[in-house]
Amino acid sequence: LKMSWLRFYLPLHVLMAACLCHSIKAPTTSSQQSFRTDLFNFYHSLILADGKETTIHLMKDIPKRYYFVLEESRVLSPFTITVTPCDVPIEWSILVHKASASSLGKETQGDHDTQEFSQSQKAPSTVSTIFNYKGNSVETYMGMSSHSALYMLEFLSTERDTHITVYLTTDTTSGHLYPELPMDPRIDVIGVGHTTVTLTWKHSPSVLKHRESIQYCLLVNEKHNYKSLCAAETAIRSSGMKLPPTLALSLSPYLLEPQQVMILSNSELSIINKVSSGEVRQICMGTRNTYTVPNLSPSTQYYFDVFVVNLLTNASAAYTGTFARTLEEPEPKVTELKDGKVVQVVLDGKKQKFYSLQYQARHKKVQFSFQLCRGQVRVHITKNGKTVASENISGLKYFSLKGKLLDTYLVQLRSTEEFNSSVKVQVSPHFHKPLFPLLPESLKIKSFSKLRTCNSVTIAWLGTQEESKYCVYKRRIEEDQVWRELQSAERCSGPESRPKSEKVLCKYFYDLNLQRAVTTETIKGLDAATLYLFDVYLFGPSGIPVRYHSKVVKTRKKC
Repeated sequence: LKMSWLRFYLPLHVLMAACLCHSIKAPTTSSQQSFRTDLFNFYHSLILADGKETTIHLMKDIPKRYYFVLEESRVLSPFTITVTPCDVPIEWSILVHKASASSLGKETQGDHDTQEFSQSQKAPSTVSTIFNYKGNSVETYMGMSSHSALYMLEFLSTERDTHITVYLTTDTTSGHLYPELPMDPRIDVIGVGHTTVTLTWKHSPSVLKHRESIQYCLLVNEKHNYKSLCAAETAIRSSGMKLPPTLALSLSPYLLEPQQVMILSNSELSIINKVSSGEVRQICMGTRNTYTVPNLSPSTQYYFDVFVVNLLTNASAAYTGTFARTLEEPEPKVTELKDGKVVQVVLDGKKQKFYSLQYQARHKKVQFSFQLCRGQVRVHITKNGKTVASENISGLKYFSLKGKLLDTYLVQLRSTEEFNSSVKVQVSPHFHKPLFPLLPESLKIKSFSKLRTCNSVTIAWLGTQEESKYCVYKRRIEEDQVWRELQSAERCSGPESRPKSEKVLCKYFYDLNLQRAVTTETIKGLDAATLYLFDVYLFGPSGIPVRYHSKVVKTRKKC
C-alpha cells in the first residue's frame, strides 16, 4: 500500500471535520477522546516515517503519539508495525479513524460552499482501538486496509525514562528490514564443561538468502536473558559504560571504552565488557550456527542470547535465549611429600590456583623448607584441617612444627604474581640435617663504583659462620636485556647448566664473627664500556646451591 505524504493533507481536513462532528454525537472512551483532541494539534505532531526504523525517547508517565495516514485502495493492502522496547516494559496501542467514502468524495470535488461542508460533517465516521500491548518483548502488528484512514500510535512508560524503536512499512514486497527467524528460534545447549558451553541454533532464512550481509552475534552474561540487542546494550550502558552498537564495534575498535576488551581472531570478534555484575561478552561469529563459548568460570550459571544482525541496516532479531551452568571444578590433585625428597613446583600466575602437597607425619616434629626460585609465592599449611602457618615467602623459609604421629599436613601454594612462580619444597624430621646451606643476612651482591676500571670490577658479598663453597660466574649482556634477565632469573638453578666459559672462580671462606664474614673479589680481563651480569652460588653440606641476587655492572669507558 503506497503512502503519498504530498496528497494526504486534503483528505485529512475531511477526517478532522468528520471526527469533530462525530465526537459531539457519540459517546467515546477516554482514549478515543484523547485521539480526537490530538487531531486539533496534528500539524504540530510527529509523523511516523514509512520504511525506516525510528528511535523514540519516552519520559516517565508522559504519553507520546505518532501518526501515519493510509490512502484508499481497491484491494486490501498489508502494513506492519514493529515496536522494540530497549529497557523497561511499556504500554502501546494503535487507534484508527476512518471516514466514509461519500464524505471524502464530496470534499475532494472542489465545492467548498457551506452547505456541502456541513453535510460532510454529518457523514458517519469511526474511531477504534485496534491493538493494545504491555510488556518488554519485541511485538509486531500486521494489519490490512482498503480505506483512507488516519492511524495513531500511543506509547507510555510508567516505570522510568526509556527509549524504544518503531518500524512501520507498507511495502511488504521489497524484503525485510529485520532478519527473519526460523520456525523454531530456540538455542540448544549441546555440551557443557567446566569452562565451556557449546550452543547451536537453526539458521535464519535471511542467512541462507543474504549470507554476505547477515551475521550472528552471541551475548553472554551472568544476570539474565535479553529480548533484544538494544535492551542488552541499554543494560550495559546503565552499569556505567558506553557501549557502541554491534556494527560499530565490528568496524571501529577505536570506539572501545577502557572497561572493554576486543579480541579478533579467526574472523571472530569478541567484546568483553567489565561491569559491576560480572562480565558481559559480545561475540560475532559470521554465519556459523554452532559455537563453543570458552574461558567461563566453573560452577557458574550463564545466560546466552543469539541475535541475527543485518549488517546493512544494523537491525537485528533475537532468538529465544537459554541458560546453562558450567560443571563444578574438579578437586585439585594432591602430591604426596616424602621425607627428605625435594619437590619443585611451577605455579600458574594467570589462573591463581592453589597447588596442593600432602604429608603424613612419621615423627612428632617436622620441618618444612621452602626455597623461592622465581616470582612470589603464598604458602598455607594446615594440620588435620586447622591452619598452622600462612604467609608469603621470599628467599628461604623454614617452618618447624610439632604434632602427633600420623598427623596429616596439607601444604597449599599459590603464585601472587600475574606471571608464573616457582618454589622448591622439602619436609624432613631431621632438624640437624638442613636441606639448604646456612644463609647470610642478605643475598645481595655489592659492587664498588670507585674501584671500577675499563677492564675490571670489584664485587663483594656476605658469608656465614659455616665454611661453604662460593662460585662466581659472569656473562656479557646488552642494555635491552637487563630487565628481562633480572626478572626471569631462576634462583634455584645451579651453575651446572651454564657454559664453562662463564665461570670466573670458586672459593671457600667463613668467619665466626658475622661482622667480618664478608669477602671481595676483583674480576679482571673485561672489555671497556660493557655491561656484565655477575652471579654468586653458595653450596652447603647437602650440595644444593643457593643463588645470590644477580648484579649488573658496567665497566668504565675511559680510564
